[in-house]
Amino acid sequence: MRLHRLHITAFGPFGGAQEVDFDDLSTAGLFLLHGPTGAGKTSVLDAVCFALYGSVPGARQGGSLRSDHALPDTRTEVTLELTVSGRRLEITRQPPFERPKKRGTGTTTEKAQSWLREYHAPAGSWKDLSRSHQEIGEEITQLLGMSREQFCQVVLLPQGDFARFLRADAEARGRLLGRLFDTQRFAAVEQRLAERRRTAETRVRAGDAELLADAHRMQQAAGDLVELPLPELTPGDPGLAEAVLEWAAINRSTAREWFTIAHRAQAATESAQAAAARVLEDVREVARLQRRFAEAGERAARLEERSGAHREAQARMERGRKAEAVAPALGLREATEAEHRRAADAEARARAQLSEAFAEAGATGLAAAARKAAEELGGLESARRGEQRLTELATERAALDRQERADEDVLHDAEQWLSEWETTRAGLQTRIETAQEAATRAEQLAVQREPAQARLGAARLRDQLAGDTDKAHARVLAAREQAADARTHWLDLKEQRLKGIAAELAAGLVDGEACAVCGATEHPAPARKVDGHIDQRAEDAALAAYQSADERRTEEERRLGVVREALAAATAEAGDTPTGRLAELAEELEERHAEARDAASGLHPAAEALRRAEHEHERRLAAHQEAAVRGASRSARRDALAQETATLEGELSQARGSAGSVAERAAQLERQVSTLTEAADTARVAADTAQRLKDADARLADAAFRAGFDTPQAAAAALLDDVAHRELQRRLDAWQQEEATVRAVLAEAETAAAAEQPPADVRTAEQAAAVAVRRMREAASARDAAARRCTELDRLSHRVTASVRRLGPLREEYERVARLATLAAGTSADNERRMRLESYVLAARLEQVAAAATARLQRMSAGRYTLVHSDDRAGRGRSGLGLHVVDAWTGRERDTATLSGGETFFASLALALGLADVVTDEAGGVRLDTLFIDEGFGSLDDQTLDEVLDVLDSLRERDRSVGIVSHVADLRRRIHAQLEVVKGRAGSVVRQRGGEGG
Repeated sequence: MRLHRLHITAFGPFGGAQEVDFDDLSTAGLFLLHGPTGAGKTSVLDAVCFALYGSVPGARQGGSLRSDHALPDTRTEVTLELTVSGRRLEITRQPPFERPKKRGTGTTTEKAQSWLREYHAPAGSWKDLSRSHQEIGEEITQLLGMSREQFCQVVLLPQGDFARFLRADAEARGRLLGRLFDTQRFAAVEQRLAERRRTAETRVRAGDAELLADAHRMQQAAGDLVELPLPELTPGDPGLAEAVLEWAAINRSTAREWFTIAHRAQAATESAQAAAARVLEDVREVARLQRRFAEAGERAARLEERSGAHREAQARMERGRKAEAVAPALGLREATEAEHRRAADAEARARAQLSEAFAEAGATGLAAAARKAAEELGGLESARRGEQRLTELATERAALDRQERADEDVLHDAEQWLSEWETTRAGLQTRIETAQEAATRAEQLAVQREPAQARLGAARLRDQLAGDTDKAHARVLAAREQAADARTHWLDLKEQRLKGIAAELAAGLVDGEACAVCGATEHPAPARKVDGHIDQRAEDAALAAYQSADERRTEEERRLGVVREALAAATAEAGDTPTGRLAELAEELEERHAEARDAASGLHPAAEALRRAEHEHERRLAAHQEAAVRGASRSARRDALAQETATLEGELSQARGSAGSVAERAAQLERQVSTLTEAADTARVAADTAQRLKDADARLADAAFRAGFDTPQAAAAALLDDVAHRELQRRLDAWQQEEATVRAVLAEAETAAAAEQPPADVRTAEQAAAVAVRRMREAASARDAAARRCTELDRLSHRVTASVRRLGPLREEYERVARLATLAAGTSADNERRMRLESYVLAARLEQVAAAATARLQRMSAGRYTLVHSDDRAGRGRSGLGLHVVDAWTGRERDTATLSGGETFFASLALALGLADVVTDEAGGVRLDTLFIDEGFGSLDDQTLDEVLDVLDSLRERDRSVGIVSHVADLRRRIHAQLEVVKGRAGSVVRQRGGEGG
């Protein structure tokens, strides 16, 4: 990745537009980024990161990116041109921008925007690739192969972070290396193994808990049978399965013994119960026969008492059998009489609906009258259609009347609107012309606004700089006076010291040694220091004060020159016109421009209103013409409807007669035909049923005489219905059956013999049998309980055996996973150095970083220092991420925390460069042709600084360029390619000097 150009507008401390040409800076290989504190050196690097990733590094992410020095209408923007993976790209990013509203007061926020373009060399033009934040971010991350955090660590090398990295403990190093090398997958493996361990342990404990639960169920099933207690173990304890299986076997054996005893006891009670049951059965049979003989005697006595009623029932049954021969004739006569009553009632109801003219008419006369009314009804069908047509004509005339009224309203509205059309059109055209003139005037005023605002700003700056010039001139005079005073003071002290220099020389004389001035070895009268003697220290202090004052004078004179140059430029742009007058002119232009813009804003509404009015004019004309045409056609249609209505009304008047309408007349005739027809039918039916009733009376009298009854009424009285006949027959049959049964019982020999025996004692026999049954049931219950206990214990034993068999693989899996989890977590006894899996991987990466850093560290330290990775344990803690330095002068390995300030700097620099190489390879080998190193050079002596610069300059062998961010003044003389950031009241600016300069 190589940076080419960076454009910054209203970003950070840069209020205006600034451009950095990295191609020019990179020609020398090394370039210096310098400037006073707070000028914005770091903001240049922030702009590069923001262009690539849409955010700035580290703790600066939450702040605002917009410059406080920018004009309200100037949008914050960063554009970066770079080459990566052989593609020349241009990325432009604009963060959210809060600007003044174009209309009204207040502000509005515009959304963030991004552009990605690629340069096509054959076409010699840029091609747009995307405007999506997400797509651009994914594309850049994929091309670079690094996240924002990795980029900030690899391309923007923060020396302070790596100095802390040198002195950090293993955990701190692990956190940084984990972010750079993305070893989260190994941490995920550790977590996954720990989760699998917990899952396996849970499954094993759950299996053991289930096993113990089954053991408790076996203990409940056995009850007090076994006195052996359940093993006192908890889930997860070793040997739990074997103890439960042994305890279950003892329970099953004891339960089977108790089942055998219960089975034998049940067999004995069953034999005793069978004998008691046979005795009870014999006693009950004797008692039954005795009761049977006594009951038969009682029934014979009751039959004798009811013998008279039995004979009467026999005679009643005989008369009923004779009357059955007359029953058909009786039924026929009753049915015929009922039918005749219904027919007579129907005839009476039908005649009640007839008029008096038909009261005495017979069936034939009524039928003839019905036919005549039906013929008249058939002749009204044509009149019905005419009446329906007359209704349709009335509806059509009403519709024509409504349409005529609606058309009259349309004609009136159209004529009234069209009469005002010319006035309306002229007014709208006048509005359009006025708005067009205002738009032209607004454009002219807009051209004048910007120069006026520029002159006003220059005048204000001119006034401000005039005051600053006076102040700067006063400071220059004061500085000159202070420098002159300091020089005079220094010269005075120097002269005084020269006068007393003999005393200083005499203080160093020793008898026997030669004098430094005259060479004598004897010193009889050496000079003595007088009060107020001036020594070398006082003279040097005065000289330093003079030099400091002279530097301040030079700086103040330089500042005065800068202010005067700015004042001359502002005066040239603003002229001699007073600032107040320029402000009045600018305000007047703003007001006139605002008025013209407001007037011009009515152009579009006026044109739209004219278009709508012309459309309405066309619609009104068309509606007026259509209403006139419909009026002419309505007159002809109304005449035709009137003629047809008169003809139909004459025809219908004759057909209606006295009725209100043809439909009413037809309904009258329909009711008359129905009534006459119904009356004729009921009259014929009544005559027929009367004749059939006479014939039924004759047949009934003849049947009664032949059956032996004097009158039909006597036969009807002797006749039995089905219920009475069945009841009487049942009584006769019951008498005969009871009589036969009693005779049979009394004739039984076994029953008679039992009656002669003493009464049987059934209660005593039942009590003895109940005792035998209760004992048998108790024995059966004991045997069933023993069988259920054996069955339940067998079932639970099989379940326990299956659980133990199922738990075997689970316990093996748990032990295997637990070994792997503790090994990966560094807590296993097999892991001698207690290194976690992620630490093991990071240790390999750290070893690569140390090797890459050593190649540069040896050059920077003249072969003295070497960085090595150490996997020794720190105290009782874990190991794997130690970092030591080997001192070739002493041959000993020591901790990096023992390095001095300068040694720490170039060691951290070498470490940062080595880490950049390793992370670059880890990220896919993306070539990084531009690096930045931030601060730390002030702690180096001249020789070490030369060696460090030589190492950095050697990066040019790989066609790299390195930007150094530093305050060190000596670097400005050593590095010719420079990018200076200068801060001022209007914001910071950049000044660039390429690598060709001297």
